[in-house]
Order: sequence, then C-alpha cells, then structure tokens
Amino acid sequence: MCGRFTLRTPPAAWCQLFLIDPDAVDPDGEPEASSPEPTATASSDLWKPRYNIAPTQIIDAVVQDEAGGPRRHARYRWGLLPPWAKDLSMAARMINARSETVDEKPSFKKAFAQRRCLIPADGYIEWKKQSDGKQPFLAHRHDGAVFAFAGLYECNRQATGDLIESCTILTTRPNAVTGRIHDRMPVVLMPEDYTRWLDPNFRDTDALKELLVAPEESFFELTAVSRRVNNARNNDAACLEPVDADP
Repeated sequence: MCGRFTLRTPPAAWCQLFLIDPDAVDPDGEPEASSPEPTATASSDLWKPRYNIAPTQIIDAVVQDEAGGPRRHARYRWGLLPPWAKDLSMAARMINARSETVDEKPSFKKAFAQRRCLIPADGYIEWKKQSDGKQPFLAHRHDGAVFAFAGLYECNRQATGDLIESCTILTTRPNAVTGRIHDRMPVVLMPEDYTRWLDPNFRDTDALKELLVAPEESFFELTAVSRRVNNARNNDAACLEPVDADP
C-alpha cells in the first residue's frame, strides 16, 4: 500500500530525469485535501516542498499524450475516479491499484491499457505496528534522489459536472527491505522503462505487468520518523524528523 509520500525536491532538479521542461511545471504549493481540482498560479517561485502528501490532494505527474510526442507535466487528484463514477466517494478507495490484477479490474483496466503516468516522489511513508502504536517509516534513496511511481490516470465529468482528472499508484509485493514494515509497496519504475510505460500506443499488458515488481533491495533505506506525519494537515520538515525506532 502507499498512502503518503513526499516530494521535497524542486522541479528544476527532477524535470531533467523525466525529460520535461521545468518552466512548464505549475507550482504545487499545498492544495487542500478536499479540493477536486488544482489551483493554477503563474509564478514557479511559489513552489513549496511537500513532506506529507495524502490521498485526495493534487499531485504531480508526467504523461505522454501520443507515441513519440513530448512528455508533459500534469496534475491529478490522488484517488482514481473512473469515467462512469457519479460521485467522488469511491475515489478514496482507489488511491492504489494492485499490479497483479490491474488488467482485470473494471476501474483500472482501460487506464492500464492506455492512460499510464509517472508520479515523481523522493520518499514514501509506511506504518509498522509496534507495542506503543503504529510507527511511521520513510522509505527513501540513500542520496534523497527522486524516483517515479507507476501511475494510472482517468478523466471524469459525471461526479461534479466539471472535469476531474485523477490518478492511482500501483502497488506490488515488497522486497526484503520494505517488507520489514509492510506486505505491499508502491511500484517504482526504472528510467529505462519510462518510455514504454508512457507510450499510450503500447498495449501489451503482459509486457507492462513484467515492469510492476519491487526494486532491488539496495534501492531504499528506511528511516523511522515523527508521528507528526500521521496527521495529513501537517506538511513541514518536522514530519520527517528521524526518531529512534527499528523497522
């Protein structure tokens, strides 16, 4: 499962990885958790690091509209709302999609075939049950580098009458490191797989599913962090303050 993640790295530092123009990235700020659509603003100077991204918030994504076309920045509501959904309520249950069955489930099948995206992140939060309650852990690269979750996106006009663009993050079985805190983890795609994943004309679902596996064990480190991150309203560096706890 993936229910919280971070993106503290400025766009100028991660756009090169995804081959998109940093000047075309809308500042993310801190969108309200209940907001169904992003609030556009003109100045990239308003970008702020995000320490505690939660479901229903607006998140960054990278998409490609046509084969061979340029990649572009997009912003989606986290929690996929299928085109046929008539209200927002089901989106809260669609923040993740299981990679093992993504090509079978009606809510995800069409998006998996042709509406795939990359979701930039530089860490994700998972909780482990301990004697004094659930302890949050941050899974991150040793150098704090940005990576990409495998995502799907959809467009819906029925729920509110306005266009709602939303997304989900795929999950898979963990590796030996991340499995110490949870039995699922978000799918992380390697850079050499970005082109195939983003190509809307590539529809070999068996080949795509081969990409949906855990990264090697050395990919992530685990750091126990403050329980301040438990509250989705908190979005500051104190959320990720290291604490003394073993995974």
